[in-house]
Amino acid sequence: MTQSPITARGPILEVWRLLRVIPSWIFPLAVGIIVLVLPALGLDFATTRQIQLACVLALLVSGLNLSHGYAGELALGQAAMYAAGAYTAGLLSKAGHTDITLQFLLAGAAALLVGLLSGIPGLRLGGWSLAMTSFFLILLVPDILAIFSKQTGGRNGLSGIEGPTLFGTALDADAFYHVIVAVTIVWFAVMRNIVVSRHGVAFRVLKKSPVLASSMGISVFRMKLLAYAVGAVPAGLAGALFANLDLYISPEAFGFVVAVTVLAASILGGSTSVYGAALGAAIMQFGPNQATEFKEYALVFTGAFLIVGGVLLKGGLAGLCRGVVKRLDRRLQAANATRSVAPAGHDDTGAPAIGTDEIKGASLEIDGLSKSFGGNQALKDVRLSAPPGRVTALIGPNGSGKTTLLNMVCGFYRTDSGTIKVGERQLQGSAPYRVARAGVARTFQTPNIPEGVTVLEAASSGRFSGHRASVFDAIFRTPRFRRVRAGDLHEAERALTLVGMSHLRDEEATSLPLGMRRLLEVARALVARPGVLLLDEVASGLDEDEVARLAGLIRRIRAAGGTVVLVEHNFRLVLDLADDIFVLAHGQVIASGPPEAIEKNPRVLSEYLGIDTESAGGRARVAELTEAHSGGEGESR
Repeated sequence: MTQSPITARGPILEVWRLLRVIPSWIFPLAVGIIVLVLPALGLDFATTRQIQLACVLALLVSGLNLSHGYAGELALGQAAMYAAGAYTAGLLSKAGHTDITLQFLLAGAAALLVGLLSGIPGLRLGGWSLAMTSFFLILLVPDILAIFSKQTGGRNGLSGIEGPTLFGTALDADAFYHVIVAVTIVWFAVMRNIVVSRHGVAFRVLKKSPVLASSMGISVFRMKLLAYAVGAVPAGLAGALFANLDLYISPEAFGFVVAVTVLAASILGGSTSVYGAALGAAIMQFGPNQATEFKEYALVFTGAFLIVGGVLLKGGLAGLCRGVVKRLDRRLQAANATRSVAPAGHDDTGAPAIGTDEIKGASLEIDGLSKSFGGNQALKDVRLSAPPGRVTALIGPNGSGKTTLLNMVCGFYRTDSGTIKVGERQLQGSAPYRVARAGVARTFQTPNIPEGVTVLEAASSGRFSGHRASVFDAIFRTPRFRRVRAGDLHEAERALTLVGMSHLRDEEATSLPLGMRRLLEVARALVARPGVLLLDEVASGLDEDEVARLAGLIRRIRAAGGTVVLVEHNFRLVLDLADDIFVLAHGQVIASGPPEAIEKNPRVLSEYLGIDTESAGGRARVAELTEAHSGGEGESR
């Protein structure tokens, strides 16, 4: 008798079921402890040194992963920060300050300073500027060291470094090995705490779309600088360790080859992975760097690794491991038959009520708003009012200026003239993240969902700007961090229940179909408890059940006193939901009023729906729309 695939793989699934109960961080910690005790097992000197150099390289790669892999900002400055940390530690040692803890503090500070000095102008200029400025910084390192040759030894290198001590006790070779491995373990624990916190999700949001990050109240410049600056710290620690390893440093150790090696290790291991940095560093250290007789071809070997990793390994080796884990998880779910089924039918089933304390609507007033792009007048003297407790719809043909108007409200475009007020606060000229912090939340025509996050994490990211917890809190898991995290999860779960997606909380957000991703964006916007909620074609791509669920949610938001501005092409849905409708055409408001007036307005029917009200067919179409609206009016009002 042949066994079914699940039965045949029973032992594998049983082992996997047991492994999934264990916290994921236990496994890398166990590997770290094993590496830590290797000298006691009689490890030879050559292998010991390679492990030490691999740990140093892993620290460098982890900093690049944080700034590039997670925050999406490519920079090659780790080599310069590495040099700053190494020379700071070397000079301190020569001055008699051999305590390794003091060197760590000052080397990390020196690397952070270099990161800030190169990061601020590079990020201000935008685009590829940071990559270029950091690249030029690497080229300048030998010249800078040569200028201060009296202190640094110039191109001859810095010698005479004293052996390291720890609290007054000299460190022998084995003890310093333990220091290197322990520092690496501690740093990876710190990085893991950052990445799995709300800051890690914010970094992913930023990488996905700076526009999305701004609309959520995240300052793009500050968040990118934070990732780059925090990524500088392990480079400084690596420099201090390297200086004390050989007690000699030279400019050649911090050149372009090192920068490319770090980049290759990041790509091979997986740039969006915490522990991929260690894996990539081990491969590069025990691979090409072992071929000392081919040292003159180091760049060729490294370049080959870059090409192979970039072309054949999407997501690096860590990405391959994640793929295996997902497949095993799916098989385990299938074997247990525990996968939840999406609730069908009415949207209000089991949904919690929305209280007036959760939705504090604010009036949106737009007066005399105009905007032109070159010779194209996108908006001209637009006036719109959206009071709390009402659904205000904005409709019009493609190219009429609807999305342009939303972008101006959100601060992505500057106004040529006119005012935008939310409550008593004028917002024209404000940066997008400040507009979001003033209580304006929105969805987009194309859903923007960052990769590598669950549905629950994506929804909770809407609270990032309104409820603060610092990186320090995330690293040390302070009481404030725990309070904010608990609030994030509670509000996200509630919002997911409102949109009927609580059963998908642990799914990867980007794996959802289009309709579900749109509803997830609505949940993310609701988590922020906005004063004004802007919905840009949110019903597009939804099936009938999802549209009904969305309509019910919008009605509950309105009943709770929320302010909803709905941009939508589904005319019947607009007629059912809206209290007031503004119609844009050619950048101007051509009509406004209640649905009953708009659905019979000849100009609206002509401009928006292309219906000729003078023809028999047009009159029949108008009658059909009127009848459909009248039929659903009792439910919607």
